Amino acid sequence: MPRPPFEVADVVRTAGESFFECRPKWFSWLHLKVLNVILRCRTAALGGHADACSKCGHEAVSYNSCRNRHCPKCQANARDRWLQARGKELLPTRYVHVVITLPRQLAPLALQNKREIYALLFRAEIGFFSVLHAWNQKLQAHPHVHCVVPAGGLAPGHSRWIDSQQKFFLPVDVLKEVFRGKFVDGLRTLHAEHKLDFHGTLAVLRNPKAFAAWLRPLFRFPWVVYAKRPFGGAQHALRYLGQYTHRVAISNHRLVALADGMITFRWRDSAHHNKKRLMTLPVNEFLRRFLLHVLPPGFVRIRYFGWMAHRRRGASLPLCLQLLAQSARVPAEAEPAEKAAPSPRPLWTCPQCGGPMVLIQRLSSMELRWRSPPLPASLQP
Repeated sequence: MPRPPFEVADVVRTAGESFFECRPKWFSWLHLKVLNVILRCRTAALGGHADACSKCGHEAVSYNSCRNRHCPKCQANARDRWLQARGKELLPTRYVHVVITLPRQLAPLALQNKREIYALLFRAEIGFFSVLHAWNQKLQAHPHVHCVVPAGGLAPGHSRWIDSQQKFFLPVDVLKEVFRGKFVDGLRTLHAEHKLDFHGTLAVLRNPKAFAAWLRPLFRFPWVVYAKRPFGGAQHALRYLGQYTHRVAISNHRLVALADGMITFRWRDSAHHNKKRLMTLPVNEFLRRFLLHVLPPGFVRIRYFGWMAHRRRGASLPLCLQLLAQSARVPAEAEPAEKAAPSPRPLWTCPQCGGPMVLIQRLSSMELRWRSPPLPASLQP
């Protein structure tokens, strides 16, 4: 894929001190840290490493990555490593994609209580694997989780595998009702335990009666729960998961133009058949929206549930594989789990012959300066 013409780091540099002078009140040391690592990512400030091709001997020097989970440049390798590790854990069966979304009325409360609301969103959802996304295509607050669920499950007593022949094991309308009821009940519990913060226009909700009145309209409309029909086998599911696991709010490849303090980026209009459109924002507004989706320190956005939970996986996964092998109702299109994991491939290949590059030396920022070519005579002091 060709290099994008602009990066989020370029937007930060363009904003300069003006953004920090008019920064929003919620701007914290964590947001400053994210901006700093994005600026330093793959620059001499983080040091670098020398690599050599194991086939032809070609050598190259590269800058180190920041590896921050909010950085648009650092997620591809993390995604590849995650997919390689998860490949052996997929079952030879079909999978269902479920998306559970909070109504927009709750977005301001979620932004002020990210850890509590996002954790409650995970607790209220279904499925064996979930990943949190907190944004929409316009970078606005839009908390939702993507769940990938096997189209079937263990029977009571774990004596056999039951394959689902329907769209999902529960009708979507039932899922909407259950999810809404459990989530609102969780909000009431958090409020009663004084675990929610209220600032600005939400300060009035500290009063229990005002909070209860604010919750009542949430039952007047159905919440958004989307379930796709079962798709493919384990290999298809593995490729599909890679689209959601390590996304950040916006990728550098969506940036189109940066000039006169304005940034233009592409976005997908789902209300009009996913038509590609352009949006132009002041750089300060773009950074404000980008920073809305910085997660609290230590918050886990990829989680496992049920028999795929870490504490149960060692015993449950072999049992599921055994019962699926014995079942006569395994879908014909499903592929064996052992074929789901692609063979490990090098994260960086030689530009000359395509062979794997191997690390031969780590370089500090000072060593990188020593290795840099001298300045032209016209630029020397």
